[in-house]
Amino acid sequence: MSKTITEIAQQLGTPRKFKNKKTTEVEVATQVPKVQLIYAFNGTGKTRLSRAFKELIAPKSDTEDAQSSELAQKKILYYSAFTEDLFYWDNDLNGDAEPKLKIQPNSFTKWVLDEQGQDQNITSTFQHYTNEKLTPHFSSDFSEVSFSFERGNNEHEPNIKISKGEESNFIWSVFHSLIEQMISELNIPEAANRSTDVFNNLEYVFVDDPVSSLDENHLIELAVNLASLIKSSQSDLKFIVTTHSPLFYNVLFNELNGKACYMLERFEDGTFALTEKHGDSNKSFSYHLYLKQTLEQAIIDNKVEKYHFTLLRNLYEKTASFLGYPKWSELLPDDKQLYLSRIINFTSHSTLSNETVAEPTQAERATVKLLLDHLKSNYGYWQQEQQNG
Repeated sequence: MSKTITEIAQQLGTPRKFKNKKTTEVEVATQVPKVQLIYAFNGTGKTRLSRAFKELIAPKSDTEDAQSSELAQKKILYYSAFTEDLFYWDNDLNGDAEPKLKIQPNSFTKWVLDEQGQDQNITSTFQHYTNEKLTPHFSSDFSEVSFSFERGNNEHEPNIKISKGEESNFIWSVFHSLIEQMISELNIPEAANRSTDVFNNLEYVFVDDPVSSLDENHLIELAVNLASLIKSSQSDLKFIVTTHSPLFYNVLFNELNGKACYMLERFEDGTFALTEKHGDSNKSFSYHLYLKQTLEQAIIDNKVEKYHFTLLRNLYEKTASFLGYPKWSELLPDDKQLYLSRIINFTSHSTLSNETVAEPTQAERATVKLLLDHLKSNYGYWQQEQQNG
Protein backbone atom coordinates (compact mmCIF):
# COMPACT_ATOMS: atom_id res chain seq x y z
CA MET A 1 0.00 0.00 0.00
CA SER A 2 1.37 3.42 -0.95
CA LYS A 3 2.15 5.99 1.73
CA THR A 4 3.38 9.53 2.14
CA ILE A 5 7.04 10.08 3.01
CA THR A 6 5.96 11.03 6.55
CA GLU A 7 4.09 7.74 6.90
CA ILE A 8 7.20 5.89 5.71
CA ALA A 9 9.20 7.72 8.39
CA GLN A 10 6.61 6.67 10.98
CA GLN A 11 6.94 3.07 9.77
CA LEU A 12 10.68 3.18 10.52
CA GLY A 13 9.96 4.34 14.07
CA THR A 14 7.32 1.68 14.78
CA PRO A 15 8.16 -1.55 16.70
CA ARG A 16 8.12 -4.55 14.37
CA LYS A 17 6.43 -7.91 14.60
CA PHE A 18 8.69 -10.91 14.20
CA LYS A 19 8.55 -14.69 14.25
CA ASN A 20 10.10 -16.68 17.05
CA LYS A 21 12.24 -19.21 15.18
CA LYS A 22 11.66 -21.90 17.81
CA THR A 23 7.89 -21.62 18.22
CA THR A 24 6.96 -19.91 14.90
CA GLU A 25 4.64 -17.75 16.97
CA VAL A 26 4.33 -14.07 16.13
CA GLU A 27 5.59 -11.81 18.88
CA VAL A 28 5.65 -8.04 19.13
CA ALA A 29 9.05 -6.43 19.52
CA THR A 30 9.29 -3.91 22.33
CA GLN A 31 11.66 -1.72 20.33
CA VAL A 32 12.35 -0.80 16.75
CA PRO A 33 15.22 -2.83 15.22
CA LYS A 34 18.78 -1.92 16.17
CA VAL A 35 19.65 -1.50 12.48
CA GLN A 36 17.37 -0.74 9.54
CA LEU A 37 18.96 -1.06 6.12
CA ILE A 38 17.18 0.51 3.13
CA TYR A 39 17.92 0.16 -0.59
CA ALA A 40 16.50 2.64 -3.13
CA PHE A 41 17.41 3.91 -6.56
CA ASN A 42 18.85 7.41 -6.81
CA GLY A 43 16.12 10.03 -6.87
CA THR A 44 13.64 7.84 -5.01
CA GLY A 45 13.57 10.01 -1.90
CA LYS A 46 16.21 8.73 0.55
CA THR A 47 17.31 12.21 1.61
CA ARG A 48 13.69 13.36 1.92
CA LEU A 49 13.10 10.34 4.13
CA SER A 50 16.03 11.27 6.39
CA ARG A 51 14.59 14.77 6.85
CA ALA A 52 11.06 13.47 7.44
CA PHE A 53 12.38 11.03 10.05
CA LYS A 54 14.39 13.79 11.73
CA GLU A 55 11.26 15.95 11.90
CA LEU A 56 9.33 13.01 13.36
CA ILE A 57 11.91 12.30 16.08
CA ALA A 58 12.86 15.89 16.86
CA PRO A 59 10.36 18.37 15.37
CA LYS A 60 11.44 21.98 15.16
CA SER A 61 9.47 24.45 17.25
CA ASP A 62 8.67 27.98 16.16
CA THR A 63 9.99 29.10 19.52
CA GLU A 64 13.25 27.14 19.26
CA ASP A 65 16.16 29.32 20.35
CA ALA A 66 19.82 29.16 19.44
CA GLN A 67 20.72 26.92 22.39
CA SER A 68 18.34 24.17 21.25
CA SER A 69 20.53 23.55 18.20
CA GLU A 70 23.42 22.46 20.40
CA LEU A 71 24.56 18.86 20.12
CA ALA A 72 23.43 17.98 23.64
CA GLN A 73 19.82 18.74 22.68
CA LYS A 74 19.72 16.42 19.69
CA LYS A 75 17.84 13.11 19.52
CA ILE A 76 19.04 12.21 16.04
CA LEU A 77 22.37 12.54 14.27
CA TYR A 78 22.26 12.23 10.51
CA TYR A 79 24.62 12.23 7.56
CA SER A 80 23.22 13.13 4.15
CA ALA A 81 23.74 15.37 1.13
CA PHE A 82 22.88 18.25 3.44
CA THR A 83 25.81 17.29 5.67
CA GLU A 84 28.12 17.61 2.67
CA ASP A 85 26.63 21.04 1.96
CA LEU A 86 28.18 22.25 5.22
CA PHE A 87 31.52 22.06 3.38
CA TYR A 88 32.09 24.27 0.34
CA TRP A 89 35.07 25.49 -1.68
CA ASP A 90 36.61 28.95 -1.67
CA ASN A 91 38.47 28.55 -4.95
CA ASP A 92 40.51 31.77 -4.69
CA LEU A 93 39.31 32.79 -8.14
CA ASN A 94 41.40 35.96 -8.15
CA GLY A 95 44.74 34.38 -7.32
CA ASP A 96 43.91 30.77 -8.16
CA ALA A 97 46.63 29.81 -5.68
CA GLU A 98 45.08 28.82 -2.37
CA PRO A 99 41.80 26.92 -2.71
CA LYS A 100 40.27 26.13 0.69
CA LEU A 101 37.43 23.92 1.82
CA LYS A 102 35.26 26.11 4.06
CA ILE A 103 33.46 24.58 7.04
CA GLN A 104 30.03 25.98 7.87
CA PRO A 105 29.89 26.23 11.68
CA ASN A 106 27.41 23.81 13.27
CA SER A 107 27.05 21.84 16.47
CA PHE A 108 28.59 18.66 15.02
CA THR A 109 31.79 20.12 13.55
CA LYS A 110 32.21 22.51 16.48
CA TRP A 111 32.17 19.66 18.99
CA VAL A 112 34.41 17.30 16.98
CA LEU A 113 37.01 19.86 15.94
CA ASP A 114 36.95 22.74 18.38
CA GLU A 115 35.90 21.10 21.64
CA GLN A 116 37.37 17.61 21.23
CA GLY A 117 40.34 18.33 18.95
CA GLN A 118 39.70 15.36 16.70
CA ASP A 119 41.57 16.86 13.73
CA GLN A 120 44.37 14.27 13.96
CA ASN A 121 41.92 11.36 14.04
CA ILE A 122 40.08 12.88 11.08
CA THR A 123 43.36 13.20 9.20
CA SER A 124 44.29 9.57 9.92
CA THR A 125 40.88 8.28 8.78
CA PHE A 126 40.99 10.46 5.65
CA GLN A 127 44.48 9.28 4.69
CA HIS A 128 43.42 5.69 5.30
CA TYR A 129 40.69 6.06 2.66
CA THR A 130 42.79 8.11 0.22
CA ASN A 131 46.57 8.47 0.40
CA GLU A 132 48.93 8.88 3.37
CA LYS A 133 50.71 11.67 1.49
CA LEU A 134 47.52 13.71 1.08
CA THR A 135 47.27 15.90 4.17
CA PRO A 136 44.53 18.27 5.38
CA HIS A 137 45.58 21.43 7.25
CA PHE A 138 42.95 23.00 9.51
CA SER A 139 42.91 26.71 10.26
CA SER A 140 43.33 27.71 13.90
CA ASP A 141 39.60 28.35 14.31
CA PHE A 142 38.60 25.24 12.27
CA SER A 143 36.60 27.36 9.84
CA GLU A 144 38.48 26.06 6.79
CA VAL A 145 40.90 23.41 5.65
CA SER A 146 43.52 23.31 2.89
CA PHE A 147 45.26 20.26 1.45
CA SER A 148 48.82 19.44 0.43
CA PHE A 149 50.46 16.46 -1.22
CA GLU A 150 53.90 15.15 -0.27
CA ARG A 151 55.41 13.55 -3.35
CA GLY A 152 58.66 12.39 -1.73
CA ASN A 153 62.19 13.41 -2.71
CA ASN A 154 61.54 16.72 -0.93
CA GLU A 155 58.77 17.55 -3.40
CA HIS A 156 55.83 19.29 -1.76
CA GLU A 157 52.64 20.36 -3.51
CA PRO A 158 50.71 22.79 -1.28
CA ASN A 159 47.22 24.22 -1.64
CA ILE A 160 45.73 21.65 -3.97
CA LYS A 161 42.04 21.16 -4.70
CA ILE A 162 41.15 17.55 -4.01
CA SER A 163 38.79 15.47 -6.15
CA LYS A 164 35.09 15.05 -5.45
CA GLY A 165 35.70 11.51 -4.20
CA GLU A 166 38.46 12.70 -1.86
CA GLU A 167 36.21 15.51 -0.64
CA SER A 168 33.44 13.00 0.18
CA ASN A 169 36.01 10.90 2.02
CA PHE A 170 37.12 13.89 4.05
CA ILE A 171 33.58 14.86 5.07
CA TRP A 172 32.80 11.27 5.98
CA SER A 173 35.99 11.18 8.08
CA VAL A 174 34.67 14.09 10.15
CA PHE A 175 31.35 12.32 10.66
CA HIS A 176 33.13 9.01 11.34
CA SER A 177 35.08 10.59 14.21
CA LEU A 178 31.85 11.93 15.67
CA ILE A 179 30.09 8.54 15.49
CA GLU A 180 33.12 6.76 16.95
CA GLN A 181 33.23 9.02 20.00
CA MET A 182 29.47 8.95 20.40
CA ILE A 183 29.32 5.16 20.45
CA SER A 184 32.26 4.96 22.86
CA GLU A 185 30.57 7.33 25.32
CA LEU A 186 27.13 5.73 25.11
CA ASN A 187 28.65 2.28 25.67
CA ILE A 188 29.29 3.41 29.27
CA PRO A 189 26.04 2.29 30.96
CA GLU A 190 25.97 4.87 33.73
CA ALA A 191 25.52 8.37 32.33
CA ALA A 192 27.28 9.85 35.36
CA ASN A 193 30.46 7.95 34.45
CA ARG A 194 30.68 9.35 30.91
CA SER A 195 33.23 12.04 30.10
CA THR A 196 30.55 14.11 28.38
CA ASP A 197 26.78 14.35 28.46
CA VAL A 198 26.34 15.73 24.93
CA PHE A 199 25.17 12.37 23.55
CA ASN A 200 22.78 11.39 26.34
CA ASN A 201 19.65 12.38 24.43
CA LEU A 202 20.60 10.68 21.16
CA GLU A 203 18.26 7.93 20.00
CA TYR A 204 19.04 7.49 16.29
CA VAL A 205 21.86 7.76 13.76
CA PHE A 206 20.59 8.13 10.18
CA VAL A 207 23.26 7.58 7.51
CA ASP A 208 22.03 8.50 4.04
CA ASP A 209 24.19 7.23 1.18
CA PRO A 210 27.77 8.11 2.18
CA VAL A 211 29.19 6.45 -0.96
CA SER A 212 28.96 9.16 -3.61
CA SER A 213 32.08 9.40 -5.79
CA LEU A 214 33.78 6.43 -4.08
CA ASP A 215 35.52 3.74 -6.09
CA GLU A 216 34.61 0.12 -5.45
CA ASN A 217 37.48 -0.67 -3.08
CA HIS A 218 36.87 2.34 -0.85
CA LEU A 219 33.13 1.71 -0.96
CA ILE A 220 33.62 -1.81 0.41
CA GLU A 221 36.07 -0.55 3.03
CA LEU A 222 33.66 2.17 4.17
CA ALA A 223 30.82 -0.37 4.42
CA VAL A 224 32.95 -2.74 6.52
CA ASN A 225 34.11 0.08 8.80
CA LEU A 226 30.59 1.43 9.23
CA ALA A 227 29.33 -2.05 10.06
CA SER A 228 32.13 -2.43 12.65
CA LEU A 229 31.14 0.86 14.25
CA ILE A 230 27.49 -0.19 14.43
CA LYS A 231 28.37 -3.61 15.87
CA SER A 232 30.49 -1.94 18.55
CA SER A 233 27.45 -0.07 19.85
CA GLN A 234 26.14 -1.65 23.06
CA SER A 235 23.61 1.04 24.00
CA ASP A 236 20.00 1.47 22.89
CA LEU A 237 21.10 3.65 19.99
CA LYS A 238 19.35 2.78 16.69
CA PHE A 239 20.85 3.04 13.20
CA ILE A 240 19.15 3.63 9.85
CA VAL A 241 21.30 3.33 6.70
CA THR A 242 20.06 4.08 3.19
CA THR A 243 21.93 3.52 -0.07
CA HIS A 244 21.52 3.36 -3.83
CA SER A 245 24.57 1.09 -4.18
CA PRO A 246 23.86 -2.68 -4.43
CA LEU A 247 27.46 -3.40 -3.44
CA PHE A 248 27.33 -1.18 -0.35
CA TYR A 249 23.99 -2.72 0.61
CA ASN A 250 25.25 -6.28 0.16
CA VAL A 251 28.40 -5.70 2.24
CA LEU A 252 26.34 -4.21 5.08
CA PHE A 253 23.80 -7.01 4.82
CA ASN A 254 26.53 -9.63 5.18
CA GLU A 255 28.37 -7.77 7.96
CA LEU A 256 25.43 -6.89 10.20
CA ASN A 257 23.24 -9.18 12.27
CA GLY A 258 19.79 -8.50 13.64
CA LYS A 259 18.90 -5.93 11.02
CA ALA A 260 15.64 -5.18 9.24
CA CYS A 261 15.97 -4.80 5.47
CA TYR A 262 13.77 -2.80 3.13
CA MET A 263 13.37 -1.52 -0.40
CA LEU A 264 12.05 2.02 -0.82
CA GLU A 265 10.00 2.69 -3.95
CA ARG A 266 8.43 5.85 -5.28
CA PHE A 267 5.35 5.81 -7.51
CA GLU A 268 4.28 8.20 -10.25
CA ASP A 269 1.68 9.86 -8.01
CA GLY A 270 4.41 10.87 -5.55
CA THR A 271 3.58 8.24 -2.92
CA PHE A 272 6.00 5.66 -1.55
CA ALA A 273 6.25 2.06 -0.38
CA LEU A 274 8.76 0.60 2.07
CA THR A 275 8.78 -3.16 1.51
CA GLU A 276 10.53 -5.39 4.01
CA LYS A 277 12.85 -8.02 2.54
CA HIS A 278 13.41 -11.33 4.31
CA GLY A 279 16.05 -14.04 4.17
CA ASP A 280 17.56 -15.00 0.84
CA SER A 281 15.78 -12.22 -1.03
CA ASN A 282 18.42 -9.91 0.41
CA LYS A 283 21.34 -11.82 -1.10
CA SER A 284 20.44 -10.37 -4.46
CA PHE A 285 17.81 -8.10 -2.96
CA SER A 286 15.61 -9.07 -5.90
CA TYR A 287 17.57 -6.26 -7.47
CA HIS A 288 18.13 -7.96 -10.81
CA LEU A 289 14.42 -8.66 -11.28
CA TYR A 290 13.51 -5.14 -10.31
CA LEU A 291 16.06 -3.77 -12.77
CA LYS A 292 14.65 -5.94 -15.54
CA GLN A 293 11.09 -4.81 -14.85
CA THR A 294 12.16 -1.15 -14.76
CA LEU A 295 13.95 -1.47 -18.10
CA GLU A 296 11.07 -3.36 -19.70
CA GLN A 297 8.60 -0.67 -18.64
CA ALA A 298 10.84 2.12 -19.97
CA ILE A 299 11.07 0.29 -23.32
CA ILE A 300 7.29 -0.22 -23.48
CA ASP A 301 6.69 3.47 -22.71
CA ASN A 302 9.47 4.57 -25.09
CA LYS A 303 11.00 6.55 -22.24
CA VAL A 304 14.55 5.20 -22.15
CA GLU A 305 16.83 7.83 -20.60
CA LYS A 306 20.55 8.02 -19.81
CA TYR A 307 20.16 6.42 -16.39
CA HIS A 308 18.60 3.31 -17.97
CA PHE A 309 22.01 2.55 -19.47
CA THR A 310 23.37 2.49 -15.92
CA LEU A 311 20.60 0.09 -14.89
CA LEU A 312 21.36 -2.08 -17.91
CA ARG A 313 25.05 -2.19 -17.03
CA ASN A 314 24.18 -3.08 -13.42
CA LEU A 315 21.98 -5.88 -14.69
CA TYR A 316 24.79 -7.30 -16.84
CA GLU A 317 27.25 -7.01 -13.95
CA LYS A 318 24.92 -8.82 -11.56
CA THR A 319 24.20 -11.61 -14.06
CA ALA A 320 27.90 -12.05 -14.84
CA SER A 321 28.72 -12.27 -11.13
CA PHE A 322 26.02 -14.91 -10.58
CA LEU A 323 27.17 -16.99 -13.55
CA GLY A 324 30.86 -16.73 -12.68
CA TYR A 325 32.04 -14.60 -15.61
CA PRO A 326 35.08 -12.46 -14.72
CA LYS A 327 33.84 -9.56 -16.88
CA TRP A 328 30.26 -8.49 -17.54
CA SER A 329 31.23 -7.53 -21.10
CA GLU A 330 31.63 -11.25 -21.88
CA LEU A 331 27.84 -11.53 -21.85
CA LEU A 332 27.42 -8.98 -24.64
CA PRO A 333 26.53 -9.99 -28.23
CA ASP A 334 29.31 -10.78 -30.70
CA ASP A 335 30.08 -7.16 -31.55
CA LYS A 336 31.09 -6.57 -27.93
CA GLN A 337 33.19 -3.47 -28.47
CA LEU A 338 30.37 -1.54 -30.16
CA TYR A 339 27.86 -2.16 -27.38
CA LEU A 340 30.49 -1.80 -24.66
CA SER A 341 31.47 1.66 -25.90
CA ARG A 342 27.83 2.77 -26.04
CA ILE A 343 27.11 1.60 -22.51
CA ILE A 344 30.33 3.06 -21.10
CA ASN A 345 29.56 6.36 -22.85
CA PHE A 346 26.24 6.68 -21.05
CA THR A 347 27.37 5.35 -17.67
CA SER A 348 30.55 7.38 -17.28
CA HIS A 349 30.66 10.02 -14.54
CA SER A 350 31.91 13.13 -16.27
CA THR A 351 32.82 16.11 -14.12
CA LEU A 352 33.23 18.70 -16.89
CA SER A 353 30.20 20.39 -18.40
CA ASN A 354 31.60 20.20 -21.92
CA GLU A 355 31.96 16.43 -21.52
CA THR A 356 28.31 15.91 -20.62
CA VAL A 357 26.83 13.09 -22.69
CA ALA A 358 23.83 14.03 -24.80
CA GLU A 359 20.47 12.36 -24.33
CA PRO A 360 20.28 8.99 -26.14
CA THR A 361 19.04 8.97 -29.71
CA GLN A 362 16.25 6.65 -30.81
CA ALA A 363 18.82 4.21 -32.18
CA GLU A 364 20.69 4.25 -28.87
CA ARG A 365 17.45 3.68 -26.99
CA ALA A 366 16.90 0.66 -29.19
CA THR A 367 20.26 -0.64 -27.95
CA VAL A 368 18.78 -1.00 -24.47
CA LYS A 369 15.98 -3.23 -25.79
CA LEU A 370 18.39 -5.28 -27.91
CA LEU A 371 20.78 -5.93 -25.02
CA LEU A 372 18.00 -6.67 -22.55
CA ASP A 373 16.41 -9.16 -24.98
CA HIS A 374 19.83 -10.70 -25.57
CA LEU A 375 20.33 -11.24 -21.85
CA LYS A 376 16.88 -12.81 -21.37
CA SER A 377 17.09 -15.01 -24.47
CA ASN A 378 20.59 -16.40 -24.09
CA TYR A 379 20.84 -17.24 -20.40
CA GLY A 380 18.47 -19.80 -18.91
CA TYR A 381 19.26 -18.27 -15.55
CA TRP A 382 16.54 -15.73 -16.24
CA GLN A 383 13.82 -18.34 -16.79
CA GLN A 384 14.85 -20.02 -13.53
CA GLU A 385 14.77 -16.72 -11.65
CA GLN A 386 11.33 -15.91 -13.03
CA GLN A 387 10.00 -19.28 -11.85
CA ASN A 388 11.54 -18.86 -8.38
CA GLY A 389 10.37 -15.26 -8.11
